[in-house]
Amino acid sequence: EAKVAQINSGSSPIEDISDAQLQAALSRGAYTATTDFSAVSKASVITICVPTPLDNNREPDLALLRSAATGIAPFVSNETLVVSESTSYPGTLRDIIIPIVTSLKPKETVLVYYASAPERVNPGDPVWNQKNTPRLVGAIDDASQSKALAFYESICDAAVLVSTPEVAEAAKLLENTFRLANIALINEFAKLCSANSINVNEVIDAASTKPYGFMPFRPGVGVGGHCIPVDPMYLSWFARENEVIANLVELAQSINQGQSGHIVNRAIELIGGKKGRVLIVGMGYKPKTSDLRHSPSVEIYNNLKKLGIEVEWHDPFIETFDGKVSGNQTLGFDLVIHA
Repeated sequence: EAKVAQINSGSSPIEDISDAQLQAALSRGAYTATTDFSAVSKASVITICVPTPLDNNREPDLALLRSAATGIAPFVSNETLVVSESTSYPGTLRDIIIPIVTSLKPKETVLVYYASAPERVNPGDPVWNQKNTPRLVGAIDDASQSKALAFYESICDAAVLVSTPEVAEAAKLLENTFRLANIALINEFAKLCSANSINVNEVIDAASTKPYGFMPFRPGVGVGGHCIPVDPMYLSWFARENEVIANLVELAQSINQGQSGHIVNRAIELIGGKKGRVLIVGMGYKPKTSDLRHSPSVEIYNNLKKLGIEVEWHDPFIETFDGKVSGNQTLGFDLVIHA
């Protein structure tokens, strides 16, 4: 309710949409936010876009997805298109969302169209956005495919049809698992270069001159956000459910989870093990975003504090963290970690 009130007041809760853009849409009646599920009865298209995190066992937690499907179902009108944009394992639309909506929809609603079109967003990206990023669309039948394609072509520059919802759902997991594995590789490679006094970024630049078969990734302090640390675990769980072990996925996850600990150990080494002062520059999980979810910077900050190190932080996109505002002074520190 608080977020809905904020949005309807013209204040955007995310960096990629300005207050001016939001206010313009609100003023011309093109957009409104509500907590009233009955409003979807007037919709010809309903997109489900909710978080799909991991539970305490690092397995898929679809509670919010089930809640959203349960909330809209009693109000779905006849010939409405229902789309799942939330990231999940293959079969989620067909095995979870459709049965919920089917069991709870009004009796007079005899025809509902269904498709999967996983979100593709890159917060803070100045080039790629929701409109110019191609969107995958997989539907349960030809009629649903036609409806979904028309919808996404109206809001995206390109919509790419795939044969089934499961293909679209699996492609989303592959996209982020690809990044997880390559980030793990380059973080391990960076340690090897460091141990031999080789400039890893120069090596990456050199390899990048090859015009085929190589894509540059840069080492960092770990992976964060709601996608890369989470989505590959949906793939790993899905593999186990099908009696396959995704060894590479799980190893890459383990490497990346250990990266923040490596940074902490390296920091202690660089300041000589003394009770020094450390500044972390960049607290969001990636540049130009205030999102702290699974941010390795937060883990580094907390672990350094536990070791008795005095830690400060700087990030113009974060209003407050640990009861403090962003510091602007970079002098007087034993070490600066650029995260």
